[in-house]
Amino acid sequence: MSETTDERAENAAAAEGAEATPAEHAESVDAPIPPTAPVSANPSPLGLVLGVVKTARPKQWVKNVLVFAAPFFAFSKATNRTELAIDALIAFVAFSLTASSVYLINDAVDVEADRAHPTKRNRPIAAGIVPVGVAYAAAAGFLVAGLAVSFAASWQLAVVLAVYEAVQLAYCFGLKHQPVVDLAIVGSGFLMRSIAGGVAGGIAMSQWFLLVTAFGSLFMVAGKRYAEIMLFERTGAKIRSSLKKYSASYLRFVWATSAAILIMSYCLWAFEIRQTEHNSVWAVVSMVPFVIAVLRYAVDVDGGNAGAPDEIALKDRVLQVLGASWVLTLFLSFYL
Repeated sequence: MSETTDERAENAAAAEGAEATPAEHAESVDAPIPPTAPVSANPSPLGLVLGVVKTARPKQWVKNVLVFAAPFFAFSKATNRTELAIDALIAFVAFSLTASSVYLINDAVDVEADRAHPTKRNRPIAAGIVPVGVAYAAAAGFLVAGLAVSFAASWQLAVVLAVYEAVQLAYCFGLKHQPVVDLAIVGSGFLMRSIAGGVAGGIAMSQWFLLVTAFGSLFMVAGKRYAEIMLFERTGAKIRSSLKKYSASYLRFVWATSAAILIMSYCLWAFEIRQTEHNSVWAVVSMVPFVIAVLRYAVDVDGGNAGAPDEIALKDRVLQVLGASWVLTLFLSFYL
């Protein structure tokens, strides 16, 4: 039996609860239902700790594997590979802790809006499991811990984390309502992860590497927003309020432009790798799975079915094979 309009709207709203970046968690949808009272006014100590951990969203730490990108490309030439690997791990832990602090602050800021949302009302802070004051204190603790860990690698890493925290908080407290700026901030989160891995290991990052990361991030962010607009037009599902400032044609323009620059930048980078890595042909070969993967991802976006990038990657087996092939060809480029 086919879904009714109400069921489709409810499913779409539920899917919207699983966001991709700290900045995206700050957004809410229109037409809220009446708020409900907190579930627990006096949570147990264990429930409080588990609530803080859940709000910190450890499952989202998978995005922080981007800190290993720059060390991966520099590993073959590193004079001390063990130290480089340790610095990359430090960057991963430090960024994870810092990102968790943003999640906590975001949910504390949006507590009233979350209580009026059909799925976000179950978040620990909105449900009353974690008091707002405790959330702010825990966020401060996560941030201090992240910065403290970062100094074990380099003070430059601490600077990157501080900038990341400031930008994400600015988003949560108002910039999320500014068209274009919100897209740039959400995309910058991925770019800063890549930069963090580079500065942690003292790696001189290629300009093409930075361009690929930047426009790859914008491609995914604009594509996700475009897919949400398409879903709204087809089903009438609820959408985040900030999306009403965009048209589907504009988001498609940003998405397509980002894809074009992404592919061009990567191809130029691949030719640069070929020249610097003993004329390795594998760098050029890597363009094939990379371009096909971008176009494959675009199929979901164009159909309005794109969710969070990590969710798409986990569901699309063909995309997984393309990704593995791309990594393999790059590995052969640097280490064969």
